[in-house]
Amino acid sequence: MSENLQKIGIERIQDLLFHLPLRYQDRTRLHPIGGLRHGQEAMIQGVVEHSEIVYRGRRMMICTLSDQSGMITLRFFYFSNAQQKDLKRGVTVSCFGEVRAGPKTLEMVHPEYRILRDGAKPPVLKDALTPIYPATKGLQQRSLLRLTDEALALSHTLDDLIPNEIAAKYQLSDLQQALQLLHRPTPDLSVEQLLQSRHPSQHRLIFEELLAHHLSLRKLREQAKKKRGVLLQADQYAKSSYVQRLLDSLPFSLTRAQQRVINEIQDDLAQAWPMNRLVQGDVGSGKTLVAAAAALSAIEAGFQAAIMAPTEILAEQHYKSFYSWLEPLGLTVTLVSGKQKTVERRAALDAIALGTSHLSIGTHALFQNEVKFAKLGLVIIDEQHRFGVDQRLSLLGKGRQQQGRKDYYPHQLIMTATPIPRTLAMTTYADMDYSLIDELPPGRTPIKTVVINNARRAEIIDRINDVCADGAQVYWVCTLIEESEALQCQNAEETWELLKEALPGLNIGLVHGRMKPDEKEAVMKDFKRGDINLLVATTVIEVGVDVPNASLMVIENAERLGLAQLHQLRGRVGRGSLASSCVLMYQTPLSQNARKRLEALRNSNDGFEIAKIDLEIRGPGEVFGTRQTGELQFQIADIIRDQHLLKPVQQAAQLILEKYPENVEPLIKRWIKHAEAYATV
Repeated sequence: MSENLQKIGIERIQDLLFHLPLRYQDRTRLHPIGGLRHGQEAMIQGVVEHSEIVYRGRRMMICTLSDQSGMITLRFFYFSNAQQKDLKRGVTVSCFGEVRAGPKTLEMVHPEYRILRDGAKPPVLKDALTPIYPATKGLQQRSLLRLTDEALALSHTLDDLIPNEIAAKYQLSDLQQALQLLHRPTPDLSVEQLLQSRHPSQHRLIFEELLAHHLSLRKLREQAKKKRGVLLQADQYAKSSYVQRLLDSLPFSLTRAQQRVINEIQDDLAQAWPMNRLVQGDVGSGKTLVAAAAALSAIEAGFQAAIMAPTEILAEQHYKSFYSWLEPLGLTVTLVSGKQKTVERRAALDAIALGTSHLSIGTHALFQNEVKFAKLGLVIIDEQHRFGVDQRLSLLGKGRQQQGRKDYYPHQLIMTATPIPRTLAMTTYADMDYSLIDELPPGRTPIKTVVINNARRAEIIDRINDVCADGAQVYWVCTLIEESEALQCQNAEETWELLKEALPGLNIGLVHGRMKPDEKEAVMKDFKRGDINLLVATTVIEVGVDVPNASLMVIENAERLGLAQLHQLRGRVGRGSLASSCVLMYQTPLSQNARKRLEALRNSNDGFEIAKIDLEIRGPGEVFGTRQTGELQFQIADIIRDQHLLKPVQQAAQLILEKYPENVEPLIKRWIKHAEAYATV
């Protein structure tokens, strides 16, 4: 059992006490069937009105259960002959399960149930909510209940790490009482309050967890300031500098926001400690040019720069952009790709190791052991939330340099086009300095977004013909490459064939992630040059592709994609002076969340407004991409629901740092597992 406990981070009694219930089941009362709602877990009792075995793609047993208030369907995919005989018409049954919306009525799929035979006692109702803990394979809920009982008996030995003056100021309840109540809710407790995370005991632990998280980021920031950064002492503002020469060569001027952020970065690079800055900018705000200015500042000082992109296609796009900007300055740009031929890859690795490559661009291939830098001074990470902490650590570690007994660390610039509301960004990335490119280049036209049922495809095809007849170009985005009945998505290749048949006068190209790099490159080149009128593509074109003449984008099965991805895709049009549109095609029926996403896109081009809705729908773990990476994993806090606590938490953290510094480390260790491993991120 100890191995299973370690899998979920439980090694000490304290870990058990702070392994809080994920949710609660309410088995304290019977709910009338007529009052049930979708998503609710409930205990019900009723009489079987009808029971049958049906074949709808697969064999299943369906029972209709009723009480005086309404009816519900019980659906079983796996069942025995004995169950079939038990669940017959006229039998009284008690059930517990999750209520779902079915084709005709509400349903429970595979509920727990008990047959109440003549003379049988009614179902035993619990006298309190039942806690459900995060678990793992081989670790049962009953084992966790027993272990937490034993831990609660020893909870008096636990230190309360929030000083009395802070607890009084922010009305925080007693720690031991809070833990006892959340692990073992009493019968007199407000069920609704607990299920909605509004109980004072939850407030106490939510506050403490947010406090520990904030303190850990503050600690990382302080540790970073104690490290020595590689010294970049070139005269970046001289007229002969690489940065100035690049800016002079551009056919446009920087926006005020771009210039402000470049200045902030250059100020950072002049400090004695390594830069750790997050640059956030909406789609099309010009982050790539800001990254180029940062890279040139490092190169000017005699160091190498590296850019890590999340996808091959974005790495290739960056390579083209940076090559066109840096090659005229006499600088060498190298692409490191997992798809390169052996000879090509070896030449790239040699150039990086010898220092003849000034700027390296690649995906995760950049942090493999075989990549060795001569003198890495700046790491730029694009769309950082797509990389795990360990990957970022690995790339930074490659730049560590020893001079005598001292270590020097490279500077780090992180870019994201995923808009994050400022308050949340300042909290989630409190270990970083924060820059915002809040201005789009002049001449960009707003994108009109329409939402259309898939049944109206013929109208869209006619519209494409008109757009291309006017000399503009079109994207048609499919969400899958191959057929998938489960997702009901059109096959990209099939769509390409159908569109060629429907639009014989147009040159129609196809690009997807499984094509060879040179094939993909040739198609994208033809599209950018204007030789292809309509490009059928998968979401490989989500970021980085820049074709100013493209004025219409059609996204098939848009209901299948997340808001951030849809917003990124839409940003591929509207990049020139042409009036641009994005058509979101959907397949019915639409879920409530899908409807919200499509409405948000239709109503707004503002990435921050869209991000706010995205956070509400999906939660921070998905939006920040940390569900799999080990960051931002809150046990009881919810950064959206609890954002009203962020300012008080920051104030409390400052007070603890000033007056109770001995409490900082224990608080972090209590709530954040393996925090030490990320101390250099």
